[in-house]
Amino acid sequence: MNALTLPFADGWTIARRNTLKIRRSPDLIGSAIMFPIVFVLMFAYVFGSVIDVPGMSYREFLLPGIFVQAVLMSAQITGYALTLDLRNGIFDRFRSLPMAPSAVLIGQTVSDLLMNLAGLTVMALMGLLVGWRVHTPPHEAALGFGLLLLFAYAFSWVTATVALALRTPESFNNTATTVSFPLMFISNAFLDSSELPTPLRVVAEWNPVSTFTAAARELFGNTSAAMDTSGAWPMQHPVPASLLWIAAMLAVFVPLATRLYSRTVGT
Repeated sequence: MNALTLPFADGWTIARRNTLKIRRSPDLIGSAIMFPIVFVLMFAYVFGSVIDVPGMSYREFLLPGIFVQAVLMSAQITGYALTLDLRNGIFDRFRSLPMAPSAVLIGQTVSDLLMNLAGLTVMALMGLLVGWRVHTPPHEAALGFGLLLLFAYAFSWVTATVALALRTPESFNNTATTVSFPLMFISNAFLDSSELPTPLRVVAEWNPVSTFTAAARELFGNTSAAMDTSGAWPMQHPVPASLLWIAAMLAVFVPLATRLYSRTVGT
């Protein structure tokens, strides 16, 4: 086996190990899947009765934002799992094995991607039950889900970097909560960002969560010509902007996470 395929083969082994570990941890599955389901029900049936979206159903407006939220929360499993393995000394065992050091991060992010695939499947089925519909051809809908999964994979490297920098589950959870909630709520995920006060509206328009939500709405056909159109570039071109965000996250955080991991395990 050559040097190029070795990290990916070892990474797939680690991914299988992490997937089995997630299956035995219902708390991780619950936080990644059940919490967004609660948000679907709460916003669709409680806030949806008082929030009006011009030209379309609020539930169709809502679900792409819920998809992005689910990805954001599920990707945090990468960081949490890494801090647990660091605390339990698993990295020391990995270091003693004949495996590529990068395989640990590749395996963790791939297993997280599989978790996101399962979560998005549940979210889509839940969305269909509450009235969400796709109004674009199948290939565009597939591109929408593919874009969300690419976002999930790229953001997993972000959380891996943060986890390796902080090193403890408690610190990681506190930091992840502090960062993720403003990202989710100062965005267009749950309401039209044009209704926000000007400073918050500008932040929301350049928020990556808003970009991915707008791209998902475009690819699923959950848009309305009656809504106000933002002049911000990411809102005018959400799909290219989303791809740029993904490329930037991978370019910055893959080497950074790898360097932090090597420093942590002393390789």
